[in-house]
Amino acid sequence: MSESPAIMKPDRLSTFTDGVIAIIITIMVLELPVPHGAGTAGLKPLLPLVGAYALSFVNIGIFWNNHHHLMHLVRRVDGRVLWANLFLLFWLSLIPFVIRWIGEAKVSSAPVAAYGLVLTMAALAYLLLERMIIHADIAKDGETPLDRAVGNVARERVSVGLYLAGAAAALIEPWLAVAIYISVSLLWFMPDRRVEQQIERAVEDEPSANP
Repeated sequence: MSESPAIMKPDRLSTFTDGVIAIIITIMVLELPVPHGAGTAGLKPLLPLVGAYALSFVNIGIFWNNHHHLMHLVRRVDGRVLWANLFLLFWLSLIPFVIRWIGEAKVSSAPVAAYGLVLTMAALAYLLLERMIIHADIAKDGETPLDRAVGNVARERVSVGLYLAGAAAALIEPWLAVAIYISVSLLWFMPDRRVEQQIERAVEDEPSANP
Protein backbone atom coordinates (compact mmCIF):
# COMPACT_ATOMS: atom_id res chain seq x y z
CA MET A 1 0.00 0.00 0.00
CA SER A 2 1.54 3.30 -1.16
CA GLU A 3 1.87 6.20 1.23
CA SER A 4 -0.09 9.37 0.50
CA PRO A 5 2.04 12.48 -0.21
CA ALA A 6 2.66 14.89 2.65
CA ILE A 7 0.07 17.67 2.85
CA MET A 8 1.22 21.22 3.63
CA LYS A 9 -0.26 24.70 3.87
CA PRO A 10 0.23 26.98 0.83
CA ASP A 11 1.68 30.01 2.67
CA ARG A 12 5.36 29.36 1.98
CA LEU A 13 4.67 28.51 -1.66
CA SER A 14 2.96 31.88 -2.15
CA THR A 15 5.75 33.76 -0.39
CA PHE A 16 8.46 31.99 -2.38
CA THR A 17 6.64 32.63 -5.67
CA ASP A 18 6.21 36.33 -4.88
CA GLY A 19 9.93 36.60 -4.13
CA VAL A 20 11.05 34.83 -7.31
CA ILE A 21 8.75 36.91 -9.51
CA ALA A 22 10.02 40.11 -7.86
CA ILE A 23 13.59 39.02 -8.66
CA ILE A 24 12.65 38.22 -12.28
CA ILE A 25 11.18 41.71 -12.75
CA THR A 26 14.22 43.29 -11.11
CA ILE A 27 16.57 41.40 -13.44
CA MET A 28 14.55 42.55 -16.45
CA VAL A 29 14.77 46.22 -15.56
CA LEU A 30 18.50 45.95 -14.78
CA GLU A 31 19.02 44.63 -18.32
CA LEU A 32 17.81 47.94 -19.79
CA PRO A 33 20.92 49.90 -20.85
CA VAL A 34 21.27 53.63 -20.29
CA PRO A 35 20.84 55.64 -23.55
CA HIS A 36 23.96 57.25 -25.01
CA GLY A 37 23.77 61.01 -24.92
CA ALA A 38 21.22 63.38 -23.42
CA GLY A 39 18.87 63.59 -26.41
CA THR A 40 15.92 61.44 -27.37
CA ALA A 41 17.90 60.08 -30.34
CA GLY A 42 19.73 57.78 -27.96
CA LEU A 43 16.45 56.07 -27.09
CA LYS A 44 15.68 54.92 -30.62
CA PRO A 45 18.07 51.91 -30.70
CA LEU A 46 16.65 50.79 -27.34
CA LEU A 47 12.97 50.83 -28.36
CA PRO A 48 12.78 47.08 -29.26
CA LEU A 49 14.24 46.14 -25.89
CA VAL A 50 12.02 48.61 -24.01
CA GLY A 51 8.97 47.26 -25.86
CA ALA A 52 9.97 43.68 -25.04
CA TYR A 53 10.44 44.70 -21.41
CA ALA A 54 7.00 46.36 -21.24
CA LEU A 55 5.26 43.35 -22.79
CA SER A 56 7.15 40.97 -20.52
CA PHE A 57 6.32 43.03 -17.44
CA VAL A 58 2.64 42.80 -18.35
CA ASN A 59 2.88 39.05 -19.02
CA ILE A 60 4.64 38.32 -15.74
CA GLY A 61 2.12 40.57 -14.00
CA ILE A 62 -0.70 38.52 -15.54
CA PHE A 63 0.81 35.26 -14.29
CA TRP A 64 1.36 36.77 -10.84
CA ASN A 65 -2.16 38.22 -10.65
CA ASN A 66 -3.77 34.93 -11.55
CA HIS A 67 -1.42 32.96 -9.27
CA HIS A 68 -2.30 35.36 -6.42
CA HIS A 69 -6.03 34.81 -6.98
CA LEU A 70 -5.49 31.09 -7.41
CA MET A 71 -3.82 30.73 -4.01
CA HIS A 72 -6.88 32.20 -2.28
CA LEU A 73 -8.73 28.99 -3.19
CA VAL A 74 -5.96 26.64 -2.08
CA ARG A 75 -6.24 24.97 1.32
CA ARG A 76 -3.38 22.50 1.09
CA VAL A 77 -0.49 21.57 -1.21
CA ASP A 78 1.78 18.58 -1.60
CA GLY A 79 5.14 17.84 -3.21
CA ARG A 80 3.64 17.61 -6.69
CA VAL A 81 2.20 21.11 -6.32
CA LEU A 82 5.59 22.43 -5.21
CA TRP A 83 7.32 20.95 -8.25
CA ALA A 84 4.58 22.17 -10.61
CA ASN A 85 5.02 25.66 -9.15
CA LEU A 86 8.79 25.45 -9.65
CA PHE A 87 8.18 24.32 -13.24
CA LEU A 88 6.14 27.49 -13.81
CA LEU A 89 8.82 29.67 -12.21
CA PHE A 90 11.50 28.03 -14.36
CA TRP A 91 9.82 29.19 -17.57
CA LEU A 92 9.06 32.64 -16.20
CA SER A 93 12.72 32.98 -15.17
CA LEU A 94 13.74 32.54 -18.83
CA ILE A 95 11.88 35.67 -19.91
CA PRO A 96 14.73 38.08 -18.99
CA PHE A 97 17.12 35.95 -21.08
CA VAL A 98 14.82 36.03 -24.11
CA ILE A 99 14.16 39.77 -23.97
CA ARG A 100 17.91 40.38 -23.68
CA TRP A 101 18.26 38.33 -26.88
CA ILE A 102 15.58 40.49 -28.51
CA GLY A 103 17.49 43.57 -27.39
CA GLU A 104 20.65 42.36 -29.12
CA ALA A 105 19.09 40.81 -32.24
CA LYS A 106 16.18 43.31 -32.45
CA VAL A 107 12.72 42.07 -33.45
CA SER A 108 13.95 39.14 -35.53
CA SER A 109 12.63 35.64 -36.10
CA ALA A 110 14.64 33.47 -33.71
CA PRO A 111 14.35 35.48 -30.45
CA VAL A 112 10.69 36.39 -31.05
CA ALA A 113 9.86 32.73 -31.73
CA ALA A 114 11.78 31.74 -28.58
CA TYR A 115 9.74 34.28 -26.62
CA GLY A 116 6.53 32.61 -27.84
CA LEU A 117 7.80 29.16 -26.90
CA VAL A 118 8.72 30.34 -23.39
CA LEU A 119 5.23 31.82 -22.95
CA THR A 120 3.69 28.60 -24.30
CA MET A 121 5.55 26.51 -21.74
CA ALA A 122 4.69 28.96 -18.94
CA ALA A 123 0.99 28.73 -19.86
CA LEU A 124 1.16 24.92 -19.90
CA ALA A 125 3.00 24.96 -16.57
CA TYR A 126 0.24 27.11 -15.08
CA LEU A 127 -2.36 24.63 -16.30
CA LEU A 128 -0.35 21.80 -14.75
CA LEU A 129 -0.16 23.72 -11.47
CA GLU A 130 -3.95 24.08 -11.42
CA ARG A 131 -4.38 20.33 -11.98
CA MET A 132 -1.90 19.44 -9.25
CA ILE A 133 -3.57 21.82 -6.78
CA ILE A 134 -6.98 20.34 -7.52
CA HIS A 135 -5.57 16.84 -7.05
CA ALA A 136 -4.03 17.77 -3.68
CA ASP A 137 -7.06 19.71 -2.48
CA ILE A 138 -9.92 17.30 -3.15
CA ALA A 139 -13.00 18.20 -1.12
CA LYS A 140 -15.15 15.62 0.63
CA ASP A 141 -17.77 15.89 -2.09
CA GLY A 142 -15.13 15.22 -4.75
CA GLU A 143 -15.00 18.81 -6.03
CA THR A 144 -12.90 21.78 -4.94
CA PRO A 145 -13.63 25.52 -5.30
CA LEU A 146 -10.76 25.72 -7.79
CA ASP A 147 -12.17 22.80 -9.77
CA ARG A 148 -15.50 24.60 -10.00
CA ALA A 149 -13.73 27.80 -11.08
CA VAL A 150 -11.54 26.34 -13.83
CA GLY A 151 -13.62 23.42 -15.01
CA ASN A 152 -13.77 24.95 -18.50
CA VAL A 153 -10.24 25.59 -19.77
CA ALA A 154 -11.22 26.81 -23.23
CA ARG A 155 -9.58 30.22 -22.78
CA GLU A 156 -6.38 28.58 -21.55
CA ARG A 157 -6.28 26.31 -24.58
CA VAL A 158 -6.89 29.25 -26.91
CA SER A 159 -4.00 31.09 -25.26
CA VAL A 160 -1.61 28.17 -25.70
CA GLY A 161 -2.68 27.86 -29.33
CA LEU A 162 -2.13 31.57 -29.95
CA TYR A 163 1.32 31.46 -28.33
CA LEU A 164 2.27 28.55 -30.60
CA ALA A 165 0.84 30.37 -33.61
CA GLY A 166 2.88 33.42 -32.65
CA ALA A 167 6.06 31.38 -32.37
CA ALA A 168 5.41 29.93 -35.84
CA ALA A 169 4.48 33.34 -37.29
CA ALA A 170 7.74 34.79 -35.97
CA LEU A 171 9.64 32.67 -38.48
CA ILE A 172 7.82 34.53 -41.28
CA GLU A 173 7.00 37.96 -39.84
CA PRO A 174 8.21 38.75 -36.29
CA TRP A 175 5.94 41.77 -35.88
CA LEU A 176 2.88 39.59 -36.55
CA ALA A 177 4.03 37.36 -33.71
CA VAL A 178 4.36 40.38 -31.44
CA ALA A 179 0.78 41.37 -32.28
CA ILE A 180 -0.40 37.86 -31.38
CA TYR A 181 1.43 37.95 -28.04
CA ILE A 182 -0.16 41.32 -27.25
CA SER A 183 -3.61 39.93 -28.08
CA VAL A 184 -3.13 37.10 -25.55
CA SER A 185 -2.06 39.65 -22.93
CA LEU A 186 -5.25 41.62 -23.56
CA LEU A 187 -7.26 38.41 -23.21
CA TRP A 188 -5.85 37.84 -19.71
CA PHE A 189 -5.22 41.43 -18.61
CA MET A 190 -7.93 41.27 -15.95
CA PRO A 191 -7.66 38.44 -13.36
CA ASP A 192 -9.68 35.32 -14.05
CA ARG A 193 -13.25 36.25 -13.13
CA ARG A 194 -14.17 32.59 -12.56
CA VAL A 195 -11.66 32.41 -9.71
CA GLU A 196 -12.80 35.77 -8.29
CA GLN A 197 -16.39 34.51 -8.18
CA GLN A 198 -15.35 31.46 -6.17
CA ILE A 199 -13.36 33.68 -3.77
CA GLU A 200 -16.42 35.91 -3.31
CA ARG A 201 -18.59 32.85 -2.67
CA ALA A 202 -16.12 31.55 -0.08
CA VAL A 203 -16.15 34.92 1.70
CA GLU A 204 -19.96 34.97 1.70
CA ASP A 205 -20.14 31.45 3.12
CA GLU A 206 -17.58 32.15 5.86
CA PRO A 207 -19.97 33.72 8.40
CA SER A 208 -22.41 30.81 8.11
CA ALA A 209 -19.59 28.35 8.67
CA ASN A 210 -18.46 30.30 11.76
CA PRO A 211 -21.60 31.62 13.54
